[in-house]
Amino acid sequence: MKTIIRVLLTAIVVYLLSNFLPGVAVDGFTSAVIVSIVLALLNVFVKPILIFFTLPATLVTFGLFLLVINAFVILICEYLVSGFHVSSFWTALLFSLILSLIQSFLFSMAERQDRYNRP
Repeated sequence: MKTIIRVLLTAIVVYLLSNFLPGVAVDGFTSAVIVSIVLALLNVFVKPILIFFTLPATLVTFGLFLLVINAFVILICEYLVSGFHVSSFWTALLFSLILSLIQSFLFSMAERQDRYNRP
């Protein structure tokens, strides 16, 4: 149940960001749900491999290269999902940064709410 809520929250954020951020377009809410599912799968399977292969660059930049990896994951998602379009690398970087910040806030609020509702 928690995974479904996270996917739906991410889809809402993706859809809202596509309306406010120039250079990002989502065809509809269904495409936003597909984007959130694909992003979750890419973050589980592809992102650890990218982090492993770029570990020296990540260490040299004190972890800032992870932002580049996040943007690259967004671009891979854009390639895989036909209803999702990102205009450039810099837009993907900004989109991933804002998405990560909003997700961390929403997920922490949902977790806090879940703790209060437990018996």
